[in-house]
Amino acid sequence: MRIGILFTGLLLLSSTLIWAQKPISKADKYFFEYSFEEAIAEYIKETAKGPLSMTQIRNLAEAYEKTGNRDEALLLYRDLFERDSLLSNTYVNKMLNLVKLTSGSDQDVRDFLTANTEVFKDEVVENALFNYDVRQEETDPESQFRIFEIPANSPQLDFAPSFFGDNLLFTSSRSQDSKDTYFPTGESFLDIFIAKIQGDGSISNAIPYNVIEESRFHQATPYYSSNLNRLFYIRSNEKNGRLTFDDRGKNALALGASDFQNRFTFLMRDLSTSFYYPFFDDNTQKLFFAAEFDDSYGGTDIYFVYTNNGQIMSAPVNLGPKINSPANEISPFIFENSLYFASDIFYGHGGMDIYKSDMGVDDYFSIPINLGPSINTRSDEFSLIIRPAEEGLIGYFSSNREGGKGKDDIYGFRVAKKPGPKSLILKGQVVNANTEFGISEVTITVKDNAGKVLKEIITNAQGDYQIEIPWQKGISVSCTKPKYSLFDRRFSEAGLEAVKDNNVNIELVYLDDIVMEREEQTVIRLKKFWFDKGKSNITQDIEVELNKVVETISQFPNLQLRIEAHTDSRGSETSNNRLSQQRADAIKGYLQARGVSDSNISESIGYGEERILNNCTDGVYCLDILHKRNERHLIVILNYNSLY
Repeated sequence: MRIGILFTGLLLLSSTLIWAQKPISKADKYFFEYSFEEAIAEYIKETAKGPLSMTQIRNLAEAYEKTGNRDEALLLYRDLFERDSLLSNTYVNKMLNLVKLTSGSDQDVRDFLTANTEVFKDEVVENALFNYDVRQEETDPESQFRIFEIPANSPQLDFAPSFFGDNLLFTSSRSQDSKDTYFPTGESFLDIFIAKIQGDGSISNAIPYNVIEESRFHQATPYYSSNLNRLFYIRSNEKNGRLTFDDRGKNALALGASDFQNRFTFLMRDLSTSFYYPFFDDNTQKLFFAAEFDDSYGGTDIYFVYTNNGQIMSAPVNLGPKINSPANEISPFIFENSLYFASDIFYGHGGMDIYKSDMGVDDYFSIPINLGPSINTRSDEFSLIIRPAEEGLIGYFSSNREGGKGKDDIYGFRVAKKPGPKSLILKGQVVNANTEFGISEVTITVKDNAGKVLKEIITNAQGDYQIEIPWQKGISVSCTKPKYSLFDRRFSEAGLEAVKDNNVNIELVYLDDIVMEREEQTVIRLKKFWFDKGKSNITQDIEVELNKVVETISQFPNLQLRIEAHTDSRGSETSNNRLSQQRADAIKGYLQARGVSDSNISESIGYGEERILNNCTDGVYCLDILHKRNERHLIVILNYNSLY
């Protein structure tokens, strides 16, 4: 792998030009100066004198990796992982990247995730499996990148393109008289160049962009905000034309902006922390960038700060573990409410890959999706920018892929529509149909048309849920929780298109809201109904209540019922027994006719006047209202206690 600057996650991490303290060894000194071949030779010499420390083994592994000796690097990373179960996830990520690059298969990495579930956070594993699944889906030809080369590239580093009206700004290390030599690369310190974008998208005749304040040191990764008419970029920390260092001898990169009046204003500056790849979102006035702070998840992470017309108004906010990972994340760019960025996380195609994450309210980001092999390779791809063109979209990105002119080159691309595999996000709340309060701990299962489980999650304390899966032509969604009704709904592809941008709220019925205790039994809660005198035919009023039973069984199909019919004491005992049985059977017949299975109805019994509730027995005078208390019909749940 060729070594560049501000790419592949190195990004001048530790731009150490002067050491304030003596290095541990000569090999360490070479390593921290990016002289990896010399470091390898010295580490081997030191090995002959005695064992290397764990830190030195990590350095040697990384040196092998940077010089392209993947087999040796992988052996050392594996040895480190076996010897140190708490090995930093950053190095585990490096190891898995090498596993993928040497085997050419995702399966070995999948097997590692299965066998080592405790290594990564849940978000990392979820993102990995999601991307593996998306990779297996059919790719939309309209989202394929058509890449073209840029004549403006040089044999040096050319990267980080940025739109500037009809021009393109970018970063280069090509030689200039005004620039000193950056000794880790032997090339010029980085500077910002400008070139005209031709009608066909080609870029040629690049020249230094001298409108901004000059510097002998690094000036790089520009981003132009048309709303503010300001140019954000990074530059070396310096004072009075001399580099400034922290107490460890480190020179870092500061972030600032130019007002095109030959004035550079520092916005974020720390002698011990470097800032990379600024992007200003005109819609939200957030300033995005990459950096490595104490709360980083590994390597460089993407952050933002709130601003007021470009003036910083908050502390840096980490984008969180869905975007940031144990790897390096860099070069944020927002287009049509999607965040594009680069990462060298292990589930990519190799090295740095470009990903897309859709943005929602409350700083929500969807699972980042790899943009696929039509742009990403086993080398490094990063710094993607994109905008509308006469036909489709046009954009540019950086890569150190084989066949380029320099160590990093800029490439152009055209694409018919917004790139990236299509995904599906279902979100909403599961609520109690009676109270409309959210229901926690509901299991939601999503299956494809063939019945394969795609995702299973549990709602949070407020009943909220969010599910992300690769786009499907149809799914079924089911919900389960003890004592709550079942929910099972199918969505066609057209149905998914209709709900993909909206909340899908789900109502469940709580069983205890529709049952009650009567006569020491659990029964379905119904309004009391009566048959016509001496009759057993189902009236409209009775239908209304029995339809509630039909609905209950559709929601709770495991319930077993007993239908009870009771009469008052008026009339003969024989006729009352016969009439109550006829009524119980009529109820059963009505329920069966409307889809209630025989397995749900254990029995239907007419008790006649056997179970009088008051003193209105044979021969006792009672008011009609008191007799009617005894005429009743119960739908008893026989297995309530055993089920719940």
